[in-house]
Amino acid sequence: MSTLTYIIIFSLIGGLLSLSLAGLLLVNKRVAKTFEKHALSFAAGALLAAVFLDLFAEGLEHNAASTIMVAALVGILLFYLAERFIRWFHHHHQHGEPGQKDPAVPLLIIGDTVHNLLDGVAIAAAFMISIPTGIVTTLAIAAHEIPQEIGEFGILLSKGMRRSRVILVNIISALVATVAAVATYFIGQTEVLPIGVVFGLSAGFLLYVALSDIIPSLHENQNKDRLFDWQPLLLLFGVGFVALTTWLVHGFLE
Repeated sequence: MSTLTYIIIFSLIGGLLSLSLAGLLLVNKRVAKTFEKHALSFAAGALLAAVFLDLFAEGLEHNAASTIMVAALVGILLFYLAERFIRWFHHHHQHGEPGQKDPAVPLLIIGDTVHNLLDGVAIAAAFMISIPTGIVTTLAIAAHEIPQEIGEFGILLSKGMRRSRVILVNIISALVATVAAVATYFIGQTEVLPIGVVFGLSAGFLLYVALSDIIPSLHENQNKDRLFDWQPLLLLFGVGFVALTTWLVHGFLE
């Protein structure tokens, strides 16, 4: 299969897998909490390794270091603004008067859509490095998205939206990742946007997710009675897994 085919398939799998598991886990909060604790630890390590061992390295082969760093900074800022919309909603949705239609619900959907768009860019850039790197990045992003989708499902249902409508809205939002991934692929194949910039943007997206969202949540949920538990081990396993995969892939390509 071509790289574009992989991008389409796995961007669809990533979004639909997140939605499916989020829907199933929403039924059992205890299982959802356990999944979040362990899956996010691996995802944090995988994303960090993908940024520093693949995306930055590949970007530097196509553009100057200053260009890659600026692109990464832009990626971080874009993701910050997208998340700010979501956090604004989480703060204000509690203050609506009973019986009124909450005007912030569309903002949550818009924020999630922008989030998915950025995920699509990151997935496409990873596949443009190599197929295994793209697969690992897709799985890591999906693991990060599942807890977020659980929270958003719960909020939309609590605001009175029908379950079928919640699922439909989230499916449409998830498809934006595929559209963004395909667009990123074609932009990266032209002179409109240097391919190194795409890698830099994606590195910024993933770095922000790992350091701002995932790792702080791991600290909040850690067992305060023990210095070591499974979380740091799974994080290191995620780093090692991606590092080994990257080494094998580059060795094979060379």
